[in-house]
Amino acid sequence: MDNKPLLAAALALTIVVAPAPASREKKSETGPAAKFSLKKLSKEKKVAHALRRLTFGPRPGDIERVRATGVDKWIDQQLHPERIAENPTLEARLKPLASLAMTSAQIVESYPPPQVIRAMAEGRQPLPADPEQRRIMERLAERFKRQQTQGQPPQPPAPGQGPFAEFAKRLEPDQMRVLRNGTPEEKLQLIASLPETKRNELIETMPPNFRRDLLENSPTEIRRKMLQEFQPQQVVAHDLVEGKLTRAIYSNRQLQEVLTDFWYNHFNVYIDKGADRYLVTAYERDAIRPHVMGKFKDLLRATAEHPAMLFYLDNWQSVDPESFGAAAFRGPRQPRRGLNENYARELLELHTLGVDGGYTQKDVMEVARCFTGWSIQNPQRGGDFLYNDRVHDKREKTVLGVKVPAGGGKEDGLQVLDIVVRHPSTARYISRRLAERFVADNPPAALVERMTKTFASTEGDLRAVLKTMLASKEFWTEGAYRAKMKSPLEMVASSVRAVDADVSFTAALGAKLQELGQPLYRKAEPTGYSNASEEWVNSTALLARMNFAQALTSNKLPGVKVDVGRLAGNGSKAGSGASQQIARSLLQGDLTKPTQAAIAGGSDPRQIAGLILGSPDFQRR
Repeated sequence: MDNKPLLAAALALTIVVAPAPASREKKSETGPAAKFSLKKLSKEKKVAHALRRLTFGPRPGDIERVRATGVDKWIDQQLHPERIAENPTLEARLKPLASLAMTSAQIVESYPPPQVIRAMAEGRQPLPADPEQRRIMERLAERFKRQQTQGQPPQPPAPGQGPFAEFAKRLEPDQMRVLRNGTPEEKLQLIASLPETKRNELIETMPPNFRRDLLENSPTEIRRKMLQEFQPQQVVAHDLVEGKLTRAIYSNRQLQEVLTDFWYNHFNVYIDKGADRYLVTAYERDAIRPHVMGKFKDLLRATAEHPAMLFYLDNWQSVDPESFGAAAFRGPRQPRRGLNENYARELLELHTLGVDGGYTQKDVMEVARCFTGWSIQNPQRGGDFLYNDRVHDKREKTVLGVKVPAGGGKEDGLQVLDIVVRHPSTARYISRRLAERFVADNPPAALVERMTKTFASTEGDLRAVLKTMLASKEFWTEGAYRAKMKSPLEMVASSVRAVDADVSFTAALGAKLQELGQPLYRKAEPTGYSNASEEWVNSTALLARMNFAQALTSNKLPGVKVDVGRLAGNGSKAGSGASQQIARSLLQGDLTKPTQAAIAGGSDPRQIAGLILGSPDFQRR
């Protein structure tokens, strides 16, 4: 009887019942910290700790490279990503993801939502000028017209009939056999081998069930082509997920990628809310990424003014109900427009001061009044920020004890941003959030206080705050070492990096993240995904992680290829020596007794590697 599945389940569950590291106290903003070991890390542990905390996990050879460079010098390089040459492999993988470089308006035009397709079909909106785009839109409009005429989606043609069957008849007999009876891999090999014109015709005519079977297994370019032909609006989310995972796996600028993910969650926007399907791409690229090591005020303003945030938290519709514009722009059957507090509340509670930051409901109302008129010019068309003075509340306001004079305009909102950035609660809240991500769920109060002072003295210089944290004694202690539980994104990316997988496309990895509870860009609540370990510790999720690890090392994830034999010294069978070699490669020597017992006597390096990746030892960073 093969006991390995039982061992895998038992090993995964040990993380639920195992004693927490010394640094994992009950989370409290104000209560005294529990014991936090200040014992210094050894030189070897310092290298592994830096890579686990400041990257999406070490790749083979990273330990040696950082040791040769020196930890301090390597950290300084990561704090200045513009000085690091980017990985050519990453640039090649990102190139097909065309929407990542587009403006929001270009995305709407290239990957239109159903209402735009309808407008084109009814002649209310012109077709694109680009010949290829025009051809695709003509087919989408024609499908829409047929559906409207028939009153329901068209029924699939009878076997042997229809455009797909007619196309198949022009193929060679062996090619027809593959299309009818081949595996998904064989079908994709055939599609890739066809001349471009013929390949496009095949994609355009394939029936829905045929297309569904191929999507997850398809390389990026073919999958994007299938989506664009039938569900163009899904290309945008596809490119974002593909881009984030590819950057996490391949980028040389690892700390920048970690911080981009951190700040996106801090200023979370839900991609499936209406126009945000087309606004999130520019939001992460233009409002988040450029500012992750800059001044907090610049990051805050970039998010506050971005259409993605204005749409997500409904501020684009917030008006002074007594203003002339509120009445003038309301249609005869439209409800009276008024003040919306959503952005104001999240600005104070989640983005700056924190829930215990000393603000009141009155402050929320006053902040909301200051942001009236901050809107979007035609959000459904990917429009830009628009300030509408006609609906702005021009009366005097008081925010956190500071007077905002009457008669102002857009500058009222800008003054609010300045007020909250300079508020002492913001310095403490942002410093604590960073320490929670990089040090411990309940970081030492003395460290947070030093980071807070740096934030205040540098006017919110985020790079300086990070430097204070990374130069602290608390960061380099046993109390912080492997004290954090990896999020699903961190677990998936670090696993792929640890086994040095060759990732040609990430659709299967994105699907696994959804199973593990972290679908990218799809956290509906403004909180974003949590940094707290307890959010990711439950038996169901941990067993799912073990299943992912086994699928990864067994090469069962399309687009992801792993040579586990290389980890074992190029051996197809693994004795005890090879098992230890795999463990050293994946865990840098940190192997606990339960994990040792689980891999003892193993002979299959794929299974051994999977057990290690799914173990509690690997789940902590």
